[in-house]
Amino acid sequence: MLRYLIKRLLVAVPTLVGISLVVFVLMKAIPGDPVALLVGERADPAAIAAGRKKLGLDRPLAAQYLLFLKNALPLAWPQPAGGGLRGVFKQPDLGFSYFTHEPVSRVLFEKFPNTVRLALAAVVLACFLGVSAGAVSARYPGTRLDRALSFLSAAGISLPVFWTGLILILIFSARLGWLPASGMGGGAAAFLVLPAFTLASRSAAYLARITRLSILETAGENYVLVARAKGLPERLVFGKHIFRNALIPLITLAGLDFASYLNGSVLTETIFGWDGVGRLAMTAILQRDYPVILGCVLLGALIFVAANIVADVLYAVVDPRVRYE
Repeated sequence: MLRYLIKRLLVAVPTLVGISLVVFVLMKAIPGDPVALLVGERADPAAIAAGRKKLGLDRPLAAQYLLFLKNALPLAWPQPAGGGLRGVFKQPDLGFSYFTHEPVSRVLFEKFPNTVRLALAAVVLACFLGVSAGAVSARYPGTRLDRALSFLSAAGISLPVFWTGLILILIFSARLGWLPASGMGGGAAAFLVLPAFTLASRSAAYLARITRLSILETAGENYVLVARAKGLPERLVFGKHIFRNALIPLITLAGLDFASYLNGSVLTETIFGWDGVGRLAMTAILQRDYPVILGCVLLGALIFVAANIVADVLYAVVDPRVRYE
């Protein structure tokens, strides 16, 4: 297992560098000039040129990327000491926001806990609703309950997140007045309900479909037939031999969903005024705030890589047949 983890971590490094390069190039190709937004489109050309020079945007694209990569790496290489170079860890420098002049790493550090809180609530809700609905549907296939749950899961997959969020605000906030429409409320749980349910709706629907399919496929395996032939109670057969082995595809789906939540759910956080990474990324895109955009994307890529590694490790925990040695 340790050897496998080391290999995955070594592969993750060039993956993150490649993602940063692609995003950096595409970001520069986006129409619009952040300096023009800062000083005004009718500003003097000399003022715009001075602003570009101050932000380093007048340098060649390759030089800008190499400087960013050098500052972003968590290793610094000082002058020779004791006869050789020594690598030391340092805090990654992702640059400064063009508009707020705050360090990007500090801004991400401030916003990320809010996104983590929303993501944890959403993934717990999605797993509970999706796995429960899928298990009940697979336990009673072909019944009215199965058809009703299948219809709800299909509707959940089809409905866009922004529409679901707006409908929830209309019903539970504007009409009934049970829950607040937006904001974080200083950490009050009531402000978390609607955005968490909105974020979890599509994932819960997917999990319900995959859970039902996985359980039905696992129920036809030979080891399940042998367990029933031995006279084991159906409760034990379903819980130990069917449900546990059906969890493997669910781990992948839930892990990737959780990674996307941590990456910052742009639509959900924007609709509900949730002060997280997703809302920060949306604001940065509208302002052409290149350092913040790149910082958000790199954070998301790092989270996805880590989520895939954790999901692979959980495979071996759930299924003893999976080994990485």
